[in-house]
Amino acid sequence: MLDLKKIRQEPDWYKEKLATRGVEAAEIDSVLGLDVKRRELLQETEQLKAQRNEASKKIGEAKRNQESADDAIAEMQAVAEKIKGLDEQVNAVDEQLHNELSCLPNIPHEGVPVSLTEDGAKELRVVGQPRQFDFEPKHHWDIGEQLGILDFDRAAKVSGARFVYYVGLGAQLERAVYNFMLDEHMQEGYTEVLPPYIVNAQSMYGTGQFPKFKEDVYQVNGENMTLIPTAEVPLTNYYRGEVIPEGDLPIRVTALSPSFRSEAGAAGRDTRGLIRMHQFNKVEMVKYTKPEQSWKELEMMTANAENILKKLNLPYHVITLTTGDMSFTASETHDLELWMPAQNKYREVSSCSNCLDFQARRMHTQYRDENGKLQYVHTLNGSGLAVGRTVAAILENYQNEDGSVDVPEVLVPYFHGITKITKENAVPFKKH
Repeated sequence: MLDLKKIRQEPDWYKEKLATRGVEAAEIDSVLGLDVKRRELLQETEQLKAQRNEASKKIGEAKRNQESADDAIAEMQAVAEKIKGLDEQVNAVDEQLHNELSCLPNIPHEGVPVSLTEDGAKELRVVGQPRQFDFEPKHHWDIGEQLGILDFDRAAKVSGARFVYYVGLGAQLERAVYNFMLDEHMQEGYTEVLPPYIVNAQSMYGTGQFPKFKEDVYQVNGENMTLIPTAEVPLTNYYRGEVIPEGDLPIRVTALSPSFRSEAGAAGRDTRGLIRMHQFNKVEMVKYTKPEQSWKELEMMTANAENILKKLNLPYHVITLTTGDMSFTASETHDLELWMPAQNKYREVSSCSNCLDFQARRMHTQYRDENGKLQYVHTLNGSGLAVGRTVAAILENYQNEDGSVDVPEVLVPYFHGITKITKENAVPFKKH
């Protein structure tokens, strides 16, 4: 959430910055108008409370002097009724102001490419060269289905579209990938966490999914409980409502979890394969830092995500997203995009974002600085990485003409020495 006091002080600057994210000036004016109305109502309430106090004094004096206090009592009752009505108005304005302020995105950092679409992203670096095939590379879903390690048809029968069964060495590949990711991140100083997969509405609000993006999630047990769209939610809310000891910062945590996405509005896009699923595994990285640390930590987090791809020897590039393409809570985002040979293009596998104090304000997560003053922490999050998309890239980049897939060298220990996935060893219970 943005700082209302700062919006009040620099409304034109906030209008200019938020316009790059598609926010109309009228939305800022509405917030400021509600803020003015709220303060006017509070001022009127305070004046009436002063009148009520005066009336109360008159009642006390009348009783001490054994005089009639009827007029003073009637005055106090009338004032109390007015205060009650104003309090109701204040509550209504408070709720509306809170809702409108909650729907304003974060301010983009200086240097973020300005565009209301994804066009215009800045390419920071290209790592690795796409493999030159001497045969027509297949899509990962064709490779997986032909080997028998990905079963989309039975998943559709059991659950519906955009689900998959990983079978045999397919399941082992998925497990190898996320275990490798977790092992790497722990060596880089992250603490592994196994978080809840269902969170309450306050947690979804804290990280910015609610109230604006309810259609993107799966809610259970009414509206208060939600299947997590990413482990960012339970990891970032871990310290919600708490004051973190300054000496503990920065805090770095990582987790593997399933992620559940309704993919509202994704009809017709990536209908085949592992790219856009309703349920997928993801290894998440989350950091809590002091403000002066957060930009350095963003670059470190991006490097941590890149390390996985380098060790898997998968070609990728890093881009800085545009103002219109960043997530709601981000001030700057670096995307890592993997090369997919069959599609002949890069596809996102990680987003690393600095959210500054935007989420911390919503969650009331603070630390006490060296002067004893409470400050909001900065929060960062990044995929380290989306597991299914990484598996898809391995299948496509490591495929052979005979339909087999080589196991990346760093994953061989997780395969107990198996170096190639073939029709003969892919699914042990199938007779070939």
